[in-house]
Amino acid sequence: MSRLNPRDLLVLDTQAVARRPGAMVEVSRTVDAPPGLGTDVVCVPEGAPIELQLRLESVVEGVLVSGSCRTQASGECVRCLDSLLFDLDLDIQELFAYPDTAAADAEEITQVEDELVDFRPVLRDAVVLALPLQPVCQDDCLGLCAMCGARLGDDPEHQHDQVDPRWAALGGLHRQDSNASDAPGAS
Repeated sequence: MSRLNPRDLLVLDTQAVARRPGAMVEVSRTVDAPPGLGTDVVCVPEGAPIELQLRLESVVEGVLVSGSCRTQASGECVRCLDSLLFDLDLDIQELFAYPDTAAADAEEITQVEDELVDFRPVLRDAVVLALPLQPVCQDDCLGLCAMCGARLGDDPEHQHDQVDPRWAALGGLHRQDSNASDAPGAS
């Protein structure tokens, strides 16, 4: 088991409230975004500022961390590939259990280690779940032309004359029929 670094801004010190149910302390800080807050399409860039306004409350089972997280995410519209930049304002709440409580036995509950809690996984889960799976610049974005890549929002009437290859053989029959009717002696 690795030890948490108390100097890491995403490691919260619970010593002021530890094992004193009802005790509370507020923490405000701005941290640099760790890597991995998103996908290839949309993410909070590594090193981007994240404002945290948190409240650490001691409860019988452990320390309840709740509050808000504000940052900006960037990405690309999945339809037209334009750049996107939008604000994220998230509410966060997580229980960190003391190792000797019944709550610590649950797999999904993180434990307090030496009066410290690692807030990084909670932050990552909250941010990644808040990001859109398929971000768009506008709800009615038309995207790009599949033939030439032209932006359809700039020219909604854009089109290409293309014959479906499955019907190409019938076009040949039409030309043969026209030639036969134009021939001398055709009725």
